[in-house]
Amino acid sequence: MRSTGPVSRIGRSLAAVTATAAAGAVAALGLAASPAAAAPTGTTAPRPGDTCTAADLGTRHPYIKTTEVSPAITHFKGWYVTEGTTGEQTVSTDTTTVIAVSVGLNDTIETSFAVEALSNVKATVGLDVKLEYTSTSKESNSVTWNLTQPGYYGFYKGTKKVTGTYGSLNCNRTQQDDGSWALEWTEGPGSGSFTTFTTLEEGAVRCQDSVPADSIMAKAQALLDCGSAAAKTDDRAGAAAPTAQQKPGRLGQRPAPTSGASTEQPRSTGHSARAALDCSAEAYKIAVPGKPLSWGAPLLADDGVRLRPSSIFSAHLDNWRLCNVTEQNGVLEASLWNWGNGGCATVAEENAATDRAVLRTVPCAEDDLQRFYIYRDVPGSPKIGVQNKYTGSMMGYDRYADGEFIRQYSSGRQDGSGTFDLIGV
Repeated sequence: MRSTGPVSRIGRSLAAVTATAAAGAVAALGLAASPAAAAPTGTTAPRPGDTCTAADLGTRHPYIKTTEVSPAITHFKGWYVTEGTTGEQTVSTDTTTVIAVSVGLNDTIETSFAVEALSNVKATVGLDVKLEYTSTSKESNSVTWNLTQPGYYGFYKGTKKVTGTYGSLNCNRTQQDDGSWALEWTEGPGSGSFTTFTTLEEGAVRCQDSVPADSIMAKAQALLDCGSAAAKTDDRAGAAAPTAQQKPGRLGQRPAPTSGASTEQPRSTGHSARAALDCSAEAYKIAVPGKPLSWGAPLLADDGVRLRPSSIFSAHLDNWRLCNVTEQNGVLEASLWNWGNGGCATVAEENAATDRAVLRTVPCAEDDLQRFYIYRDVPGSPKIGVQNKYTGSMMGYDRYADGEFIRQYSSGRQDGSGTFDLIGV
């Protein structure tokens, strides 16, 4: 680890630290004008360009970019019914397609971000879709139907498969046309694709039945291969051999990402090499606004970053430098190097998919787990939100208390406890 003077790109991204005699504090990133008040957000899901408040800096929300609804047959069996074999029949169907609920790369819908994304899908398409992890393979394959006429039937179970892409909205400062600044929901990193489905329906359909176009029943009828000689046979009863169309498709289908849309989590690089970082000359405290506790790095490797009071005995464990700083669309990206223990803040790789995983420090490496996006309040305010690049989760804490861990939350902390002050020291 080497700590150098501020390089030019950092100088462009970070404003000079200035003393404030009245408050006895030091202002942080990009301070030029007085803070502007932002209108509070409504209760509905935010959209790009909606206003947000400083309390939202530590949160994020999904928004649905594209959706596609298509009928899908999940279970099917061709069945011959002759005179004398009509009436109620129970048929065990074959699995043709398995549809699993997913958001991004996570099949387990356990985080608030994934649940909110699927709830937004439900509102967008106006269908009662699954909001938790499940798959159509968990459904019974048995179909019972009362048959009143002979014919070649398709016994089926089907659903409406809903796929599409989502984006991630973060609160960040945006310069207005008149030169002023305001906080707005802007599209940040963390886009991806989703899959869900509606409740399964079941039934039986014949080749000669008239059915609505683009319906689940029409999809089942197409699997009957009604033009074949076998479909016209009327001298047998019972199961029909599956056609090529009726054979199982690929399991666990998931839509391919839309061009230009990244997945929820980028690939992590290895931890083996120690990175040589270009760090700012300035050090900062990442503090709870208006209160004495701030991020304190651990002395022990198996401990985590905690809220700690700052004092002359803190041994610089409460001092952080921003390293390898870049800026895109007004959002800073940086590694957080701790002056006291020489490590970089990270989420442990084995806990990357775990909500409330503890923030730790490890030897610095070229690794997206050690990279963080920093969302800023309007110039003149030191308030920020911090997001891990690899997991997409926001940093926050469960409660304000000495020794409380800093943790990751997929959607952040809605009570404002994910908003911090970046204070120069």
